[in-house]
Amino acid sequence: MRIVIALGGNAMLQRGQPLEADIQRENISKAAEMIAKVAQEHEVILTHGNGPQVGLLALQNAAYTKVAPYPLDVLGAETAGMIGYMMEQELYNHTNGAQIATMVTQTLVDANDPAFQDPTKFVGPVYSKEEAEALAAEKGWSIKADGEYFRRVVPSPLPQGIVEVEMIRKLAEQGALVICAGGGGVPVRKDENGKLVGVEAVVDKDLSAAILAEQMGADALIIMTDVSAVCINFGQPDQKEIHKATPDAITSLDFPAGSMGPKIEAAANFVRKGGKFAGIGSLYDVVNIANGVSGTWITEDAEGITYHEDRKAAEA
Repeated sequence: MRIVIALGGNAMLQRGQPLEADIQRENISKAAEMIAKVAQEHEVILTHGNGPQVGLLALQNAAYTKVAPYPLDVLGAETAGMIGYMMEQELYNHTNGAQIATMVTQTLVDANDPAFQDPTKFVGPVYSKEEAEALAAEKGWSIKADGEYFRRVVPSPLPQGIVEVEMIRKLAEQGALVICAGGGGVPVRKDENGKLVGVEAVVDKDLSAAILAEQMGADALIIMTDVSAVCINFGQPDQKEIHKATPDAITSLDFPAGSMGPKIEAAANFVRKGGKFAGIGSLYDVVNIANGVSGTWITEDAEGITYHEDRKAAEA
């Protein structure tokens, strides 16, 4: 199969870990080991998040005042190169020298997208409430709660398409494992003359991965996160893991807009556009997710919603 795998930020940095290069490389090495196992049997196109990294570059950027701060699209391109380099190297090491290519990818967005009036995309490290309020006042940032912490938020317009999709296709058809659409891709728009112009925003990497998977005619989209499957009543005594669901059934449920919501939306959109299935689950179980054993599968072939707990009980 041709599979687009979207790595979450936890593949590079666990929540609360310092933004050290060595720590990110160690995490990426573990992720690469898992991806390499899938790549043994399938054609893989890899995308990744960049929230903590682009936030770090923005902080470093703001500390040097002799030049104007670089815009978010440029910082996004920097993270694609930085993360892509680490991933490319670790995948090379875990695949015994496979052909791997990293591409800085541009993602088209609509300049009139309402997201520019309501920033929602988390970037950068977590802060206490007091730290966040001080930074918001000092730098003019928008700040929102992210669990028990607070983080900076920036606009996240919907992706319309991947500019370099045909080049990605050519590389994949030549046998390369392509790393692309990092951080959702660098957001760009077309001006009145049809020329590309960078946009001050961050595109959601899962929605971008779904667009890429659709444009590439991929069989599957697998979205990696830090939970084993999509759950109802998450964190409650009656929590249940969803095994399989149709796009309509799973999107009828309520999921947080800042975390699982976009993943569900991306997965459902891909399947509605003709994808065979979309999987959501833990990076460290990606092989079983590809085989439909673990995680959550979204597919038109499902019977409404079924749960892992019910399946295991029936098998027992």
